[in-house]
Amino acid sequence: MAEQHSPMEQFEIKPLLPIHFGGLDISFTNSALFMVLVLVLVIALMTRARSLVPGRLQSIAELIYEFVDDMLRSVCGDHARQYFPFVFTLFTFILGCNLLGLFPYAFTVTSHIIITVTLALVVFVGVTIIGFAKHGIGFLQLFAPHGVPGWIMPFLIPIEVFSYFVRPVSLSLRLFANMMAGHTMLKVIAGFVVMLGIWAGWAPLAFVIALTGFELLVAILQAYIFSILACVYLNDALHPSH
Repeated sequence: MAEQHSPMEQFEIKPLLPIHFGGLDISFTNSALFMVLVLVLVIALMTRARSLVPGRLQSIAELIYEFVDDMLRSVCGDHARQYFPFVFTLFTFILGCNLLGLFPYAFTVTSHIIITVTLALVVFVGVTIIGFAKHGIGFLQLFAPHGVPGWIMPFLIPIEVFSYFVRPVSLSLRLFANMMAGHTMLKVIAGFVVMLGIWAGWAPLAFVIALTGFELLVAILQAYIFSILACVYLNDALHPSH
């Protein structure tokens, strides 16, 4: 009988190079390996030799560059170009992790809440620092929208403050939940294909193929949603009075 594996086994973090420093476990894990691999692949794609007639990889690199640039400018304006490296790094890292996790036996980094929370906190803390650095105490205008009657402010301000601090929670949970749920479903349906065999399992196999295509779309869409929300939050920090 074939050995049965839990669908959740694919999310297990395993140490590849055990490292202990004092009482801390800082081992190099499969999660760290795939993050390094994504970094190497993105750098290789973006730094390859340029030519007047671009090949496929160069065309992909230019398309990603222009896509992120248009996204940032459309949300924050042309004056926000100085933040392009951050948004570009954020988008390509999440996209790379999402896409790499679709390959068989790969590890999906963004299916772990600790990773998505860290990314969300980087965005949250970063835009908050930018807001106060550019506007000082005036950044607090973000919690008192322009044109709202004064008598509503005591009720509105607490809601605005709460929604502001909930941002990293919603940002991280959205990415984590979508990636984990999709990969779990793929693993479950793929298990039926193995159990039923190639002939009896043609229906779940067809569903796995269709679900893989859907997961590819979700992987791209979630990288876009995370990045464009980061741009929206950045725009709030640059224009808190709007």
